[in-house]
Amino acid sequence: MNAVNPSRWWALVVLAAAQFMVIMDTSIIGVALPEMQRDLGFTQGGLQWVFNAYVIAFGGLLLLGGRLSDLFGARKIFAAGWVVLIAGSVVAAAAGSAWVEILGRAVQGVGGALIAPAAMTLLMMLFSHDSRELGKAMALYGAAAPAGGTAGVFLGGVVTEYLSWPWVFIVYIPIGLATLAAVPALLPAVQGRRGSVDVLGAVAVTAGIALAVFAVVRAPEQGWGSPATLLELAGAVALLAVFLLIQRAVRQPIMPLGIWRTPGLATANLAMALLGAAWIPMWYFLNLYLQQVLGYGAFPSGAALLPMTVAIMIFMIGITARLLGRFGAKPLIVGGLAVLAVGIGALSLVRPDGSFVTDVLPASLVAAVGMSLAYIPAMMSAMSGVRPEESGLASGIVNTTYNVGSALGLAVMTAIATSQGAAELGNLSRLTDGFQAALVGAAAVAALGGALTLVLMRRPKAAVAEAEPEAQSLRA
Repeated sequence: MNAVNPSRWWALVVLAAAQFMVIMDTSIIGVALPEMQRDLGFTQGGLQWVFNAYVIAFGGLLLLGGRLSDLFGARKIFAAGWVVLIAGSVVAAAAGSAWVEILGRAVQGVGGALIAPAAMTLLMMLFSHDSRELGKAMALYGAAAPAGGTAGVFLGGVVTEYLSWPWVFIVYIPIGLATLAAVPALLPAVQGRRGSVDVLGAVAVTAGIALAVFAVVRAPEQGWGSPATLLELAGAVALLAVFLLIQRAVRQPIMPLGIWRTPGLATANLAMALLGAAWIPMWYFLNLYLQQVLGYGAFPSGAALLPMTVAIMIFMIGITARLLGRFGAKPLIVGGLAVLAVGIGALSLVRPDGSFVTDVLPASLVAAVGMSLAYIPAMMSAMSGVRPEESGLASGIVNTTYNVGSALGLAVMTAIATSQGAAELGNLSRLTDGFQAALVGAAAVAALGGALTLVLMRRPKAAVAEAEPEAQSLRA
């Protein structure tokens, strides 16, 4: 049994705050996008790269980050990730052109890919001595991710309205420095182990994901059946196939394929991918609707989404944990995705002359409840069946699938929105048509996720017995 760390709960604060900040980095730029578009010259379709540059680097390199954490020690990689994230924040804040902004966001994503798996490894080390404490720690850590994603929208509005858009990146610098100062005192030193780094595998999977998103983004201009689009998609498939071949061939892959034999892992990851593919496009286009159609400024737009943040925190910490103990993961994932589909479907009814109170608030709260019900059960399902020594890998895989799903979902919904008029700035009717089409697509993805989970997810009887102590600790 591991020695109990007396500072473990303070360490959890640092780790949960890191998770909060890493995920917030995907959303804090949301309400700043129109101002960044004007200042840096982004097109309406190209604007999504401010988001996608981060999530592609983050999602594509998470597995490599987990491997580096194993080899060099989780605390060292956690600290190194913050150094990289701070560097990316400096570049993004100082950007004077679109390509420099995209570069800065990609560097931020690399930093996040180092931080997230190292944080999970440290959490498991700190709390593995007691399953009840581990359950509570996992609940708080898990809640930090969607809370950070939603809170970023509001905080980005405050910063953009009262300072300027570069400050959504500058705020990471003092926070990162404070975190680095706390690392030696609060986080345990972790010995690395001998091994090699699967660089080729990391390059192949990241390049494959990036090329797939690039192809989908360009498809509305080139044509979905054009030789260029088909060639790009074929190249993405080929790179991902090469990644799988590398994983079979190398002695120490970043993703040992045998882990996919873990019961429930594949289905839980599929649910997470479709959850991201529905949720991220929803808040992205909801931001644009509030600002480009209803005429909200940055702060009012962020404030308009604050009720979602509150709803997520209340449900995820106070209600979802209790329901998980009573009903298990599958009903919550299926029900959560179904409720999310209903909420996003209601948002797709927004009007050019709509209002926040009638068109946005009720539906956004329904969507928040759906997200709250599905996220933690899907995360725990992906982690529950793996061996303790594979927890970091499983965490990297599930975070990767969520972020890849987010990037591809946003790319597809942006293509749909553009084809239906979302590129016609100033034309409120056409803009709304495009946003409606994207939201209908996101609702369909959420519904598909619920249906596939209902059909495919199986829960072994052994897992039920093992999960009950964790559920009781979550309820406590």
